[in-house]
Amino acid sequence: MVDIEHVVVLMLENRSFDCMLGRLYPNDPDYRGLTLNESNQVGSSVYGVWTDSSITAHDACIPDPDPGEFFTDMNLQLFGAAGRNGQAATMCGFAQNYATQPAGGDVLAPAAVMHYFTPEQVPVISTLAKAFGVCDSWHASAPCQTWPNRFFAHTGTSLGYVDNKTFRIPFEAPSLFRRLEDLNKSWRVYFHDMPQSLLLKDIWLYALSHYRLFDQFLADAHTGSLPAYSFIEPRYFTDLFKSFIPNDEHPPHNVLYGEQLIAAVYNAVRSSPCWKKTLLIITYDEHGGCYDHVAPPKATPPDGLIANPLKFDFDTYGVRVPAVIISPYIPPGSKIRPVPAADGSATPFDHTSIIKTVRELFALGGKLTARDEAAPSLLSALSLAAPNNDGPPSVQAALVPPPVDQQLTRAAATPNGMQGSLAAAAAALPSSAPAAPEEIPESATPLPLVNSTVATAAAGATTRTNLFLGIWSEVSTLFT
Repeated sequence: MVDIEHVVVLMLENRSFDCMLGRLYPNDPDYRGLTLNESNQVGSSVYGVWTDSSITAHDACIPDPDPGEFFTDMNLQLFGAAGRNGQAATMCGFAQNYATQPAGGDVLAPAAVMHYFTPEQVPVISTLAKAFGVCDSWHASAPCQTWPNRFFAHTGTSLGYVDNKTFRIPFEAPSLFRRLEDLNKSWRVYFHDMPQSLLLKDIWLYALSHYRLFDQFLADAHTGSLPAYSFIEPRYFTDLFKSFIPNDEHPPHNVLYGEQLIAAVYNAVRSSPCWKKTLLIITYDEHGGCYDHVAPPKATPPDGLIANPLKFDFDTYGVRVPAVIISPYIPPGSKIRPVPAADGSATPFDHTSIIKTVRELFALGGKLTARDEAAPSLLSALSLAAPNNDGPPSVQAALVPPPVDQQLTRAAATPNGMQGSLAAAAAALPSSAPAAPEEIPESATPLPLVNSTVATAAAGATTRTNLFLGIWSEVSTLFT
């Protein structure tokens, strides 16, 4: 087996595979990217996939405003007006669904969700995909919003929930973090404002010693002290106090700030004493309403739980999302796909492949759910006999700070589904991390909050997070 001692996962937000990497290998028939013949139809109008020759600040935020992300939205995106009827998805309803989203009374331009970026426009993720490996068969775990898919990445299930606002917090499924903890394997979550993974119940007793701000990841990489498992959460909110803007790539957030984050993570790992023994996975939680042409296949239901009125049992995957796999054991230019079975069939990668890979690498024992048991591992992609592919020494993204007007625009915007749900969940956090099991409150659905702007949602979410984790900041002094 390859000598991997560190797994680092960076999970960004709400972009489809075709949106970010669909034209990575435009002339390769073996690559499951865009041919430029793909389209959706709304009424009598046909909207093909498209891009611009350059990338402006406006282009980097397409689609703007945010597409629909509820389970009902995704049903329309995947199946069109016919709905989920037991047949394969036709991927014909993205433009139609976008045209029906509320936008101040205006009808949205359906073409926005058909937009894609070229490798020249997103050079960091594209360079790394070519220098190491790209997976063109990695699906979101479910055709649902952010929280279900992030919980799948941590626990192998969403306990039957399909939309962010319906979850009971703290989330009660056993997690990969707790499995690592119980078997004395080191782990950390590195975050920017409020980590969504903090909502996992079984890590609350250990959160104080395992959650660190992102700068600590850079320091840990530099000193060669990365844990066995690192999970990195991007910045979800605008921070006017520190002049920070979201780098999660969630539409309509500027993808170039996500490029900066990807570059920072890769450069830290590449220059680390840990590099030769590290596996870095860069992926996105769900497609966020952005077009992709590949129909999600059937999936193994994780646990039989159904906690949604539409009775969805998680027997299909979500839309494809970008996945770039980086290690000196991966040959350059790899197209990483699951190893097929004897009959030629193959279960695609999904977020539970992270769980499967970490379980196998660190001998963590059996499955968390039936989904991660069925998931393919990434270890077969690490096919070099020795860690000889060092890739580029570093990658560079334009480090232009966000202009003040852009910060103000994002801060004054209405919170998206992820931001609103995080703020509501944060308000339900205890004022300090529990020290004993009996101090952990019963799980409950957080009450919705009325946050008129991202700035107010950010203030509440970061304050409660800092209190829970015992982190002092200027925000907590201003809002407590």
